[in-house]
Amino acid sequence: MTDDPHLPPTFDADYETVDPLADDTVTEHHTSMETIVELCKRRGIIFQSSEIYGGLRGAWDYGPLGVALKDNVRNAWRKSMFQLRDDVVPLEASILMNPQVWEASGHVGGFTDPLVECSNCNTRHREDQLETNKKGEVYCPSCGQAGTFGEAKAFNLMFRTFVGPTEDTAAQVWLRPETAQGMFVDFAHVQLTARKKIPFGIGQIGRSFRNEITPRNFIFRVREFEQMEMEFFCKPGTDEEWHAYWIRQRYDWYRNLGLRTDNIRIRPHADDELSHYSKGTVDIEYRFPMGWGEIEGIANRGNFDLTQHAEHSGKDLSYFDQAADERYLPYVIEPAAGVDRIALTFLVDAYRQEEAPTAKGGTETRTVLKLHPEIAPVKVAVLPLSKKDTLTPTAREVNDLLKPHFANVDYDEAGQIGRRYRRQDEVGTPFCVTVDFETVEDDRAVTVRDRDTMTQERIPIEKLVGYLQERFAQPWSPDSA
Repeated sequence: MTDDPHLPPTFDADYETVDPLADDTVTEHHTSMETIVELCKRRGIIFQSSEIYGGLRGAWDYGPLGVALKDNVRNAWRKSMFQLRDDVVPLEASILMNPQVWEASGHVGGFTDPLVECSNCNTRHREDQLETNKKGEVYCPSCGQAGTFGEAKAFNLMFRTFVGPTEDTAAQVWLRPETAQGMFVDFAHVQLTARKKIPFGIGQIGRSFRNEITPRNFIFRVREFEQMEMEFFCKPGTDEEWHAYWIRQRYDWYRNLGLRTDNIRIRPHADDELSHYSKGTVDIEYRFPMGWGEIEGIANRGNFDLTQHAEHSGKDLSYFDQAADERYLPYVIEPAAGVDRIALTFLVDAYRQEEAPTAKGGTETRTVLKLHPEIAPVKVAVLPLSKKDTLTPTAREVNDLLKPHFANVDYDEAGQIGRRYRRQDEVGTPFCVTVDFETVEDDRAVTVRDRDTMTQERIPIEKLVGYLQERFAQPWSPDSA
């Protein structure tokens, strides 16, 4: 540990960074985005919103398994930020805020994308996402025509709405495009009431909205999404050390939850892509089927936000450091990630197709999501060997025994046992518990099947909870899977 209470603990930053302008193409990938989309729809994980009316581009619904998956992502983040730390506190700020917040933050004047319109088919696109054909001409991805775009216009990404009965400028508000500003405007009140000294953080999970011109790649880029952001307030002059510390912390979070090392990297932003508030930003990127894409940004925001809100509101947002007998505006380190994008990342990384033995001694291809047990939507599945009245009471007994101890237990008695195993494999269930005729007639034991190894072990019912808890507590990695 360092002697200065304002500085982070010492650590070894043994990760590697890549060139900010590194090639982001992916020539080969272990799966395709279409495969993930099909699996998610078939198993009711994620599917098109309002599909019976033709859907809405950039809007997706989460079914029971999708809700459980997102809950597990949120809970893992909360655990790392709040439960295991003493220096970060939670906040739940309102989505609707005084519109002056967004003027002070720069979003009203500068939160824009370059919009161009095709004169041939009248579709609109982001200029910076257009591609060129073999002749080097920029072409329209909708109609294929080249040279049909005029001058780009700045398009503000914030959704506008109104409060109260009238729709005029006095009643205009914005749906927040990020959760961060709530933590900045509430900084002084939270610091005082939580009795926290610098350095400390404020974190929250909440909905954000961005009127994307071209939402794409399933849930990677959408118009309504959920963010997990934390603002870590530190003493000026210690910000670079804290920035390096949080890069390491967040990189390790993904690795500890099973993302394969060759699929993630750390890429610093080039000078010309830094946000207006940033002293320095790095992205943790994942190798998706469509290329490298950001899953989390860790920014050194300096004291830009507190300065802006202090000036625009007229309120003192400075911090008095009693130990140093000085007052200052803290600097801020911001790790910011999206729940939806991280859920997609885990799904892509966990997807496998592999040969598996059949009951008749042959082999078949099984689809399996080798998700970290902490992330898996279903923790344990209870499967009576067959749908017989003699097995149902004991199977239900086992189901009721497990439910208080594990977040999501699935009871499935429909179909052949082999097909039920495959269904559970496809949604990433770590353990299946089979109740058979020996269970009820002889030994009061069940068969526990491991998703990754497909090995089976006979466990007495009275020892089942402890056995599974021990298995869940064991270290897990994609290599061991």
